[in-house]
This record gives sequence, C-alpha cells and structure tokens, in this order.
Amino acid sequence: MRVKDLLEQYQNTPRLFQLADRLSLPFSSQTTTQPQKIYLKNLQASSSQFVVASAFLHPSCSQLNHLIVLNDAEEAAYFHNTLENLTEALDIFYFPSSFKNRKNYQLLNSSHVMLRTEALTKLASPLSTNGGEGSGVWRKILVTYPEALFEKVVLPATLSSNIIHIKSGDRLNVEDLLLKLSDYGFERTDFVYEPGQFAVRGGILDIYSFGNEKPYRIELFGNEVDSIRIFDPETQLSERKLLQVNIIPNVDILQNETGEKISFLEFLPENAVVWSEDWNFIKEKILQ
Repeated sequence: MRVKDLLEQYQNTPRLFQLADRLSLPFSSQTTTQPQKIYLKNLQASSSQFVVASAFLHPSCSQLNHLIVLNDAEEAAYFHNTLENLTEALDIFYFPSSFKNRKNYQLLNSSHVMLRTEALTKLASPLSTNGGEGSGVWRKILVTYPEALFEKVVLPATLSSNIIHIKSGDRLNVEDLLLKLSDYGFERTDFVYEPGQFAVRGGILDIYSFGNEKPYRIELFGNEVDSIRIFDPETQLSERKLLQVNIIPNVDILQNETGEKISFLEFLPENAVVWSEDWNFIKEKILQ
C-alpha cells in the first residue's frame, strides 16, 4: 500500500471527521468558549503524524493553524520531515532554538535563526501559500520543542513594521538602507554566504535575508532597482528573477519601543491548535 493511500484511509475514517469537527468548533462559534482538551489514545509508530496530517488537510480545519510540540529537537525534526512528505504542503515550518547548544546562550546558530524568523513571519501574515495569493487561508503548521518555546519573541506588530520591502523600479537611498541593515544586525562582508550578511560591489547589492533560504541580488541603475534575483551563494549564479522581496531581520534583536518581548504561545493567533504528546513533561522542561 502506498503512503498516500494510507493517508487517504486516515482522512476518511469517522473518528477523523469527529476530531476535525471538535477542533474547528471553538473557532466557528460566535460565543466565547474555554479552550478544549482532546486526548487521543493508542497512537503507535507514525500514526500521530498521519492523524495531524489528516486533520491539517481536512476541510473543516482549513482556517486553523497547528503548533506541534515534541519532547526534543530530534523528535521535532523527524516529525516535521514526515509531515512534509505526507502532505507536500508549503506552510509547514520547523521552529528550532536559536542557539548552537543549551550550555551557551551566546552562540547563535544562523540557520536556526533563519528558520525561526521565517516561521514567525509566515505566522504573522494573514495569507497562506496553500490557498494562493489573496485566498485568505490561514492554515500553517509549526513543529517545535521545549527549548525553542523557552525563548521569547517580538510582538507581531514589531516584526511586521521592521520588514524592508524592495521591488523592481523602486528608488533607494542606498546609504540609509545600509545603515538600516547594520541596525538590524546584518554584517557587511565581501561575499554573502549565510543569513544576516550583505555585500556591496558597485551597483550590485547582495543581501542574505533571515527569511529566505538563499540570498537576493539587487542590481541598481543609479538609485533605481533595475532587477532582483535569487542566487546561489556557492556558485554566485542567479537562479530566478523576482519582482519584489521582503528583507527580514534577525527577530531575536528586534524589540518594540518598550523593549517588550512575549512568550511564543502569546504570539500564536487565536485559531491555533496545540498538539503535544506529554504537555506536563514539556511544561516542566520549559520551566527548568
């Protein structure tokens, strides 16, 4: 039996329909309700991934976001990979800790910071790529673990207000842009090779945003944006042309005017379902 056939069987079971209806009930009701708790029993091997994927794809849950909290980073990475393979959805994000190890909270892992920033930015956006531009669909999944939840995050409004929007044909004040990049924690280098770097060579500005897997190359004609491309940092070859880009800073250094940061659980929108295997164990690890 193929994996997709097995997933379809999960999707068509009466219990899955009951689960989907229960999950969507609080968000479709016009009255204020207390958060409900649902317990699923006898889930073996990869059955939990199949249940989450089936609920995620169910029409009744099309307006729901999902946060899956696993016991550690390894379990979270495995769960995330399985969900991606099952659903082939674009809006499934891995949300790791920012740091290279738990013993040193000064050494940042730049790739992890990029993944966190991407997830927060997408979660704060009202539109999802699942339904296409302008569809109004919110459906997203974030997979994480206690150490990643321990870190506080910026307010959604603070994140949105600090994104740099650049589109083809714009006239840029390059000096102001470079100063803003520095203020946002970007480092100036000869060539960009990891998130948080930028380089300037003549009329070419390379920026490695924290919200994209590959850097952007902005070609200027004077102060006007002539073209924008994604390029491979290893080969320096352009891959495709873009009409506009959003440069996203390191969210860990952003703060609002009061310097306030919030728990990630407070950052979640109201239409979020939280899944966990053992919430008491996870809560204990967060509070350690």
